[in-house]
Amino acid sequence: MTIADLGCGSGVDAFAAANKLKKIGGKVVGIDSTIKMIARARRTASENGYENVLFKLGEIEDLPLADESIDAVISNCAINLVPDKSLAFSEIFRVLKLGRVVTISDIVARNKIPDRIRKDPAKWSECISGALSIDELRQIATETGFSDFRILEQAKWDKTEDNELDLASITFYAKKSS
Repeated sequence: MTIADLGCGSGVDAFAAANKLKKIGGKVVGIDSTIKMIARARRTASENGYENVLFKLGEIEDLPLADESIDAVISNCAINLVPDKSLAFSEIFRVLKLGRVVTISDIVARNKIPDRIRKDPAKWSECISGALSIDELRQIATETGFSDFRILEQAKWDKTEDNELDLASITFYAKKSS
Protein backbone atom coordinates (compact mmCIF):
# COMPACT_ATOMS: atom_id res chain seq x y z
CA MET A 1 0.00 0.00 0.00
CA THR A 2 1.23 3.48 -0.88
CA ILE A 3 -0.22 6.61 0.72
CA ALA A 4 0.37 10.14 -0.55
CA ASP A 5 0.35 12.95 2.03
CA LEU A 6 -0.34 16.22 0.19
CA GLY A 7 0.98 19.41 1.71
CA CYS A 8 3.00 17.26 4.11
CA GLY A 9 5.03 20.10 5.61
CA SER A 10 7.66 18.69 7.97
CA GLY A 11 6.13 15.22 7.67
CA VAL A 12 4.21 14.76 10.93
CA ASP A 13 1.25 12.96 9.32
CA ALA A 14 3.50 11.13 6.85
CA PHE A 15 5.54 9.70 9.74
CA ALA A 16 2.39 8.64 11.60
CA ALA A 17 1.14 6.84 8.47
CA ALA A 18 4.58 5.31 7.85
CA ASN A 19 4.58 3.83 11.36
CA LYS A 20 1.23 2.12 10.69
CA LEU A 21 2.36 0.85 7.27
CA LYS A 22 5.65 -0.67 8.48
CA LYS A 23 3.89 -3.88 9.50
CA ILE A 24 2.45 -4.48 6.02
CA GLY A 25 5.39 -3.24 3.98
CA GLY A 26 3.61 -0.07 2.86
CA LYS A 27 5.13 3.31 2.16
CA VAL A 28 4.25 7.00 2.25
CA VAL A 29 5.11 9.69 -0.26
CA GLY A 30 4.96 13.20 1.20
CA ILE A 31 4.51 16.09 -1.23
CA ASP A 32 5.10 19.73 -0.31
CA SER A 33 5.70 22.90 -2.29
CA THR A 34 8.35 24.36 0.01
CA ILE A 35 12.00 23.36 -0.20
CA LYS A 36 12.61 24.03 3.51
CA MET A 37 9.77 21.73 4.62
CA ILE A 38 10.92 18.92 2.31
CA ALA A 39 14.50 19.30 3.58
CA ARG A 40 13.31 19.20 7.19
CA ALA A 41 11.12 16.13 6.55
CA ARG A 42 13.96 14.31 4.78
CA ARG A 43 16.34 15.13 7.64
CA THR A 44 13.86 13.85 10.22
CA ALA A 45 13.32 10.66 8.20
CA SER A 46 17.06 10.07 7.94
CA GLU A 47 17.75 10.81 11.61
CA ASN A 48 14.97 8.46 12.74
CA GLY A 49 15.50 5.57 10.33
CA TYR A 50 12.30 5.92 8.31
CA GLU A 51 12.93 3.77 5.26
CA ASN A 52 9.31 3.59 4.11
CA VAL A 53 8.75 7.31 3.58
CA LEU A 54 9.87 9.49 0.69
CA PHE A 55 9.47 13.25 0.37
CA LYS A 56 9.09 15.05 -2.97
CA LEU A 57 8.93 18.71 -3.87
CA GLY A 58 5.77 19.46 -5.83
CA GLU A 59 2.47 21.26 -6.16
CA ILE A 60 -0.89 19.64 -5.44
CA GLU A 61 -2.08 20.91 -8.84
CA ASP A 62 0.82 19.07 -10.56
CA LEU A 63 1.67 16.02 -8.46
CA PRO A 64 5.05 14.39 -9.14
CA LEU A 65 3.42 10.93 -9.05
CA ALA A 66 2.54 8.38 -11.74
CA ASP A 67 -1.02 7.76 -12.87
CA GLU A 68 -2.94 5.32 -10.66
CA SER A 69 0.08 4.72 -8.38
CA ILE A 70 -1.47 5.60 -5.02
CA ASP A 71 -3.77 3.57 -2.75
CA ALA A 72 -4.89 6.44 -0.49
CA VAL A 73 -4.44 10.21 -0.37
CA ILE A 74 -4.39 12.16 2.87
CA SER A 75 -4.03 15.86 3.46
CA ASN A 76 -4.26 18.07 6.52
CA CYS A 77 -5.18 21.72 5.97
CA ALA A 78 -3.53 22.14 2.57
CA ILE A 79 -6.35 22.14 0.01
CA ASN A 80 -7.61 25.54 1.20
CA LEU A 81 -4.19 26.95 0.27
CA VAL A 82 -4.40 25.68 -3.32
CA PRO A 83 -5.52 28.35 -5.80
CA ASP A 84 -7.06 25.91 -8.34
CA LYS A 85 -9.00 23.36 -6.33
CA SER A 86 -10.57 21.73 -9.41
CA LEU A 87 -7.11 21.05 -10.82
CA ALA A 88 -5.97 19.73 -7.42
CA PHE A 89 -8.86 17.27 -7.31
CA SER A 90 -8.15 16.22 -10.90
CA GLU A 91 -4.56 15.47 -9.93
CA ILE A 92 -5.66 13.50 -6.87
CA PHE A 93 -8.06 11.53 -9.07
CA ARG A 94 -5.30 10.87 -11.61
CA VAL A 95 -2.84 9.40 -9.12
CA LEU A 96 -5.35 7.29 -7.18
CA LYS A 97 -5.95 3.69 -8.16
CA LEU A 98 -9.53 2.76 -9.08
CA GLY A 99 -11.65 2.07 -6.01
CA ARG A 100 -9.25 3.86 -3.67
CA VAL A 101 -9.97 6.79 -1.37
CA VAL A 102 -9.01 10.29 -0.36
CA THR A 103 -9.39 11.51 3.23
CA ILE A 104 -8.80 15.20 3.76
CA SER A 105 -9.00 17.45 6.81
CA ASP A 106 -9.42 21.11 6.00
CA ILE A 107 -11.10 24.40 6.82
CA VAL A 108 -14.49 25.15 5.23
CA ALA A 109 -16.67 28.24 5.19
CA ARG A 110 -20.19 27.89 6.52
CA ASN A 111 -21.09 31.32 5.18
CA LYS A 112 -19.89 33.42 2.24
CA ILE A 113 -16.39 34.78 2.69
CA PRO A 114 -16.36 38.49 1.75
CA ASP A 115 -14.27 39.45 -1.29
CA ARG A 116 -12.04 41.73 0.81
CA ILE A 117 -11.01 38.66 2.87
CA ARG A 118 -10.63 36.43 -0.23
CA LYS A 119 -8.14 38.97 -1.62
CA ASP A 120 -6.19 39.48 1.62
CA PRO A 121 -2.78 37.70 1.44
CA ALA A 122 -2.58 37.53 5.24
CA LYS A 123 -5.94 35.74 5.37
CA TRP A 124 -4.65 33.25 2.75
CA SER A 125 -1.73 32.41 5.03
CA GLU A 126 -4.19 31.94 7.90
CA CYS A 127 -6.06 29.29 5.86
CA ILE A 128 -9.19 31.46 5.62
CA SER A 129 -9.32 33.06 2.16
CA GLY A 130 -9.18 29.78 0.26
CA ALA A 131 -11.80 27.96 2.29
CA LEU A 132 -14.71 26.60 0.27
CA SER A 133 -18.11 25.54 1.50
CA ILE A 134 -18.89 21.86 1.98
CA ASP A 135 -21.25 22.07 -1.02
CA GLU A 136 -18.46 23.53 -3.18
CA LEU A 137 -16.05 20.78 -2.10
CA ARG A 138 -18.68 18.10 -2.78
CA GLN A 139 -19.40 19.60 -6.22
CA ILE A 140 -15.72 19.73 -7.21
CA ALA A 141 -15.14 16.17 -6.00
CA THR A 142 -18.22 14.87 -7.82
CA GLU A 143 -17.42 16.74 -11.04
CA THR A 144 -13.92 15.26 -10.91
CA GLY A 145 -15.36 11.74 -10.74
CA PHE A 146 -15.29 10.95 -7.03
CA SER A 147 -18.27 9.25 -5.40
CA ASP A 148 -19.42 8.54 -1.86
CA PHE A 149 -18.43 12.01 -0.60
CA ARG A 150 -18.93 11.96 3.18
CA ILE A 151 -18.17 14.26 6.07
CA LEU A 152 -16.49 12.15 8.76
CA GLU A 153 -15.95 14.91 11.34
CA GLN A 154 -16.91 18.57 11.69
CA ALA A 155 -16.15 21.13 14.39
CA LYS A 156 -16.45 24.90 14.62
CA TRP A 157 -13.15 26.62 13.88
CA ASP A 158 -12.60 29.61 16.19
CA LYS A 159 -9.08 30.57 15.21
CA THR A 160 -10.02 33.88 13.65
CA GLU A 161 -10.81 37.23 15.23
CA ASP A 162 -13.20 38.16 12.39
CA ASN A 163 -16.71 37.68 13.82
CA GLU A 164 -18.43 37.76 10.45
CA LEU A 165 -16.80 34.46 9.44
CA ASP A 166 -18.33 31.10 10.27
CA LEU A 167 -15.65 28.48 9.65
CA ALA A 168 -15.43 24.80 10.43
CA SER A 169 -12.73 22.18 10.46
CA ILE A 170 -13.89 19.05 8.63
CA THR A 171 -12.57 15.68 7.62
CA PHE A 172 -14.11 14.31 4.46
CA TYR A 173 -13.81 11.12 2.47
CA ALA A 174 -14.41 10.35 -1.21
CA LYS A 175 -13.82 7.34 -3.43
CA LYS A 176 -12.46 7.02 -6.97
CA SER A 177 -15.08 4.84 -8.55
CA SER A 178 -14.69 5.51 -12.25
